Amino acid sequence: MSLPERAADTTAEQPWPLRLLSMKVDEYIEKMSVVWVEGQVVQINRRPGSSMAYLTLRDADVDMSFNVAIRVAALNAMPPLQDGARVVTQVKPAFWAQRGSLSLDARQIRPVGIGELLARLEYLKTNLAQEGLFDSRRKQPLPFLPRTVGLICGRGSAAERDVVENARRRWPSVRFEIRTVAVQGTSAVPEVIAALQGLDSTEGVDVIVITRGGGSTEDLLPFSNEAMVRAVSAARTPVVSAIGHDVDTPLLDHVADYRASTPTDAAKAIVPDAAQELAGVRASSDRLRRAVTGRLRHERATLDVLRARPVLAAPTAYLDLQRDEVVRTWARAGGAVRRRIEREQDHVAHLRRTARVLSPTSTIDRGYALVTTVAGTVVTDPGQVRVDELLRVRVAAGDFGVRVAGEAAPTRSAQTTTTPDEGDHVHE
Repeated sequence: MSLPERAADTTAEQPWPLRLLSMKVDEYIEKMSVVWVEGQVVQINRRPGSSMAYLTLRDADVDMSFNVAIRVAALNAMPPLQDGARVVTQVKPAFWAQRGSLSLDARQIRPVGIGELLARLEYLKTNLAQEGLFDSRRKQPLPFLPRTVGLICGRGSAAERDVVENARRRWPSVRFEIRTVAVQGTSAVPEVIAALQGLDSTEGVDVIVITRGGGSTEDLLPFSNEAMVRAVSAARTPVVSAIGHDVDTPLLDHVADYRASTPTDAAKAIVPDAAQELAGVRASSDRLRRAVTGRLRHERATLDVLRARPVLAAPTAYLDLQRDEVVRTWARAGGAVRRRIEREQDHVAHLRRTARVLSPTSTIDRGYALVTTVAGTVVTDPGQVRVDELLRVRVAAGDFGVRVAGEAAPTRSAQTTTTPDEGDHVHE
């Protein structure tokens, strides 16, 4: 049975033997060109009597490594390599078909000089600054008194003692959550990042300090690693950088929320000085006491001045004056009302007399009579009545009815009879 020519043509019914896959991979890798790569030397292994030396080359930013084989003669011709050294290597990928593993055959190894490293760091610094990772506006303020301080440092390092002892000297009750990690070498970057992320997610940790003592430029290179810088930038908790001495400025210093020149300076930054704060509280208390005492003295003097005034010396005097004035005003008002009532009563009596004199009743009382029709219309003209019309005559003693007799003439009074009709009532 023939095997598929291409990997894409394989099926569950027609698979490749493992040896064929290994051979295909070997053929593909064999076609690759020689390539220059950069990394850190993790381990060098020289076998006695062997013409080949083996070393492990690790990526500086991620946890990835390759086995590299180089001739001992080429290795002896170059300066001695140390673990952690950065190198650029000309390699040819090689695939071991029987083991299914990939390795690198080195042709040349060149250590990366300090000048080149600094140039690369400057280039990385420029790029990160353009991204805004170093912008002061994104930096978080440090808490005045953190509940717990996260500390990332070397195992049993002097930097750890400096931070812890100086912080407790300033604020004895300060609490620490300490993570000890490698602070140089190939494992420094992943360990520091893991510790940072762990503390950043821990409840109660209000500030994180990353510290180590001084060292050479190569020793401090992990703290300029791009992955570490980005991890610090992404942290939610404020981060304090305390790496090396004043002259040391790894990229971590630029991205951290606070840059401490030394571990001791970091201790001063993360907690206040209890003695100084107590002195400040006492000074403020003294100032407040003096201010309150002065205010009370001023208010007491003001009260004494007010109490010395006549109105306060005899508090009822003013009320007595006002009461007398009210009594006088009430008496005047009562007299005025009574006089007004009397005048109005006189005026009403006068109007009553006038109305009585002008009323028809008064006229009738003097001997006159009031003649009206049955409907109540006053008769003032003989032309208003008809012959035999019944009229009402009102006199002082009463009223009686009359009937018009004869023909009424407009120039003379109508003749009337005094004989009332049946049903009429004569008042005497």
